[in-house]
Amino acid sequence: MTTSPLSGRALGLALCTWLAWPAPPALGHDGAAPLAFQGRALLALSDADMVASAYVDGRLGPREGRDTLSVIPLGPHARDLRAHAVEASNSVAGPPVALAVSPDGRFAIVVETFTPRPDDGREDHTFRDLRHGRTLTVIDLADPSAPRIVQRVAGPERPDAVSISGDGSLVAIAVNPGGDGARTPLLLYPFRDGRLGEPTAPAVPRWREGERLIHAEFHPSEPMLALVNETRGELSFVRIAGAGRILSLEAHGNVVQIEKAPYMVRFTPDGRHAIANALYWGPDVQGTWNEAPRGSVVSVRLAAGTAADGNPRHALVSRAVTGVSPEGIAISPDGTLVATTNLERSYLPYDDARQTFFSSITLLRLDPETGALSRVGDFAYDGILPEAAAFDASSRFLAVVTYDHFDDRRAGGSVDFWRVARDPIDPARIELVKTAHAVPVTRGAHSMVLVR
Repeated sequence: MTTSPLSGRALGLALCTWLAWPAPPALGHDGAAPLAFQGRALLALSDADMVASAYVDGRLGPREGRDTLSVIPLGPHARDLRAHAVEASNSVAGPPVALAVSPDGRFAIVVETFTPRPDDGREDHTFRDLRHGRTLTVIDLADPSAPRIVQRVAGPERPDAVSISGDGSLVAIAVNPGGDGARTPLLLYPFRDGRLGEPTAPAVPRWREGERLIHAEFHPSEPMLALVNETRGELSFVRIAGAGRILSLEAHGNVVQIEKAPYMVRFTPDGRHAIANALYWGPDVQGTWNEAPRGSVVSVRLAAGTAADGNPRHALVSRAVTGVSPEGIAISPDGTLVATTNLERSYLPYDDARQTFFSSITLLRLDPETGALSRVGDFAYDGILPEAAAFDASSRFLAVVTYDHFDDRRAGGSVDFWRVARDPIDPARIELVKTAHAVPVTRGAHSMVLVR
């Protein structure tokens, strides 16, 4: 009597049935592993003016195209996704929060920290050829395959970051002290029907002239901002009072001392915690920021208690170590995971002995109730200067922007797709796995947002 051998797939199903384990997910008709990255669109911002090593030697290198916002409509399998670009001046020289999207997903706002390099065809430009920018660009995303600019306005000189309120009515711009931020570190713009109105420059409680308010992030549901003071390594919160052109900021609770060289902050989906990074850059760290040690993220619980004067008392409740230079922070929509995008020293010139020839992503578990962070691990990969990431709406996948590639024959940057992989037999185990899928975008990708 002869029997037909079982295929590998059939054998796996038989074993799963026999052992009462969940069967593996069904494959697509072409045998591709499932990768249903959920959401409406991914938006990635690219600075085409400089190679990554310009941070070190100042040489911008060859230009690749124009500064762009790439819109990637979601829905098809990741291998079938395509980017649709619209020109929008921006710069990588700042935190990866130069892009924000209105809560309804209809409009994107881009800030211009530095202007494009001189348009004269030369390749010997240096960082000094870049001038402070001020353009704020509003882009209509009604048709994600054909994004279009609907407004350009002259904003403050050298804006660092942009955020949009939870109700979509206000836009906050944090301004670098090397530009107009020396006098006005924060501007609030009314936003209606895709148009920015005239800004207000409210006094910022506890801000000291010359300090860098590097990021102002709106709370997801309350008229509140989290303010990151890079100079002092502090996180504070302010409430917005008033209406129309008459707006003011009121201190909300205590200032929380975080860690050295914070770069950005994100609220958890329920607004109960704020997650901030620390890059540990500075001249007192082994001489230069190019030799910074591992970074960190901290979790701050809002209103963890009440002070003697009746004001809320915020508290740093957890800390976790990351890879080197964790510029970007992403929090999963279910509030249980945090990812940081770590530059490592991937941006150095190839002949620099400190070049790592890898970047990394750090994955952390987050307890939504307590704010406790627990480190899963670092996941290195072959890419240059990843500054931002975004979980999909299911919290099962992660998109990461790669600024450039070590293989110089590969033009442009990319949006790479990673899988949050779990072992059904070992529920405590979690891995972050880079898939083979990526969407090409203009070189210089640095800020990214998921439109859910």
